[in-house]
Amino acid sequence: MSLLHLPKVAVVVLSWNGKKFLQQFLPSLLQTTYSNTHFYVADNCSTDDSVAYIKEHFPTVNIIQIPQNEGFAKGYNTALQQVEADIYVLLNQDVEVTPNWIEPVVKMFSENSNLAVVQPKIKDFKNKDYFEYAGAAGGFVDWLGYPFCRGRIFDTVEKDNAQYNNDIEIFWASGACLFINSKVYHELGGLDADFFAHMEEIDLCWRVKNAGYKIQYCGQSTVYHVGGGSLPYGNPKKTYLNFRNNLIMMIKNNHSNAFWLILFLRMVLDGISAIKLLLEGKFSDFKAIFSAHIYLYANFSNSLRKRKLAITMSKTHAQEGVYAKSIVWQYFIKGNKTFAELISIK
Repeated sequence: MSLLHLPKVAVVVLSWNGKKFLQQFLPSLLQTTYSNTHFYVADNCSTDDSVAYIKEHFPTVNIIQIPQNEGFAKGYNTALQQVEADIYVLLNQDVEVTPNWIEPVVKMFSENSNLAVVQPKIKDFKNKDYFEYAGAAGGFVDWLGYPFCRGRIFDTVEKDNAQYNNDIEIFWASGACLFINSKVYHELGGLDADFFAHMEEIDLCWRVKNAGYKIQYCGQSTVYHVGGGSLPYGNPKKTYLNFRNNLIMMIKNNHSNAFWLILFLRMVLDGISAIKLLLEGKFSDFKAIFSAHIYLYANFSNSLRKRKLAITMSKTHAQEGVYAKSIVWQYFIKGNKTFAELISIK
């Protein structure tokens, strides 16, 4: 197939003070074998010498300089306004790719015109036999809006024994490495800038599903993610953003008749989580959850406004990839720690 008939793929790495990661991972990225790939680094106003380093050592990489640190969500929106391609790849700065990671994904897009988002297999760079926390083998949510993955439920991460090599439809794709149809990205307004970081990709995927498009996992494409490259795991700010953004995401996108009941139950469960953290002496995380709820109350009218807008853009109430039971109950009470032990995915 000639170059003119190959979809144009733009790999966009959003970087903030990431020189050490760019030094480590740009070489593998530039070994990508898919011929119609174009590489961009969107610099989120770094204070290190990332930009000068790229210009000197990787002159074929296009640089987009963002004048202030806009976070993951708005940073990508700003960058992708300046990129023309058929398929965008949102790629974290701390990801190592494999040479043929793009070809099987492009093949999936070419075979399904309604496919909007694809996630490859994401494994742990530090322990390459295991899946990585942020995405693993594709994302799902339970009926209360709690996200989890094939290969990772809460803190239990599975070893990759080829059990998730099959290509399936999923509910959300990880922002660590997310392929998306560029027209769909702009049609839906991109990532929600109010999220700043964390769960903004799940919010986008939920809107993609509600708009009637499909999201798939590609088991034939593999990347390796360091994780915590911008904000380390266990950081109270990460706790705050995860709890806050998960509630906002659910308010926006859960259009079921049981929405108000679900919201009430979620608030109760968040309270239980906060008390548990307090009893464990994790006061900063307790405070983070409390602050997340204060933010929600103060901005509830804005979340409802976004909900109304999302409903007007929805064509369906997404169900594929929603776990019909409570993942919290299954994991903490019944002891089902792996995806294979769960039932009733629909």
